[in-house]
Amino acid sequence: MWSPARIGALALWWALDYLDAAKQQLRVLTVPKPPKRWTMGDAGKPTILLLPGVYEHWSFMEPLGDALSAHGYRVQVAHGLGANLLAIPETAERLVRALSRNAVPTAGRVVVAHSKGGLVGKRLLLADTDHGLDIRGLVAIATPFGGARLARYLLDPSMREFDPDSATIVELASAASVNSRIVSIFGVFDPHLPEGSSLAGATNRLLPVAGHFRILSAPETAVAVVAAVESLSATPEAVADAAAATVAAAEEAGEGEAADAHARA
Repeated sequence: MWSPARIGALALWWALDYLDAAKQQLRVLTVPKPPKRWTMGDAGKPTILLLPGVYEHWSFMEPLGDALSAHGYRVQVAHGLGANLLAIPETAERLVRALSRNAVPTAGRVVVAHSKGGLVGKRLLLADTDHGLDIRGLVAIATPFGGARLARYLLDPSMREFDPDSATIVELASAASVNSRIVSIFGVFDPHLPEGSSLAGATNRLLPVAGHFRILSAPETAVAVVAAVESLSATPEAVADAAAATVAAAEEAGEGEAADAHARA
């Protein structure tokens, strides 16, 4: 059983997390547009697409946008999503149409997303089968890849979608072909996601940070996100070549071991 001290600490983290979310919601009134400096950066680096979670404004992710901009990345915000209440498949379809209307950046795109945004981002990766959108990868922060069992007790349809047994969660969980192009970042305690955000086949990064919302403004998260984006910046062709080289090296090593065994015999 948890001690009273442990329960008290969790309650404090929970309260601080929701206080942070409330402060971010109020910032919508004072920060209506992304900074102009986000549009400037190195054309040789992927363009970043920020995807916030449900009931979130883009400003929730401003600390991460600032960090990426400072490292030379151009940062874009997904407009027209409102409070991000539409179903995940519909949201992804809207984004595919929007991205298709714009020229693909020379160095491609990397999606940086929070919570529900990470599920939308994975759907985008799955939709980009011909690499027409050139989405190099997804950095997902506090994303319920396996769903959140607490969602089944909520009346809001936009939250019930996160039920582990929902059709969308089951479908995304079974689609593992793009998991290697995902970096999942999460903290030691998330009041919304007791199941955690670890994703099989992805690169999983556990940070010494608590909270579902506070993790977005933690310095450790900014460092992890920049590193993750850098790791995902390779072209699809380069990724395929690297995979082929790895397979070839493994096969060559196997043949060498077989030859040595034959010689010893």
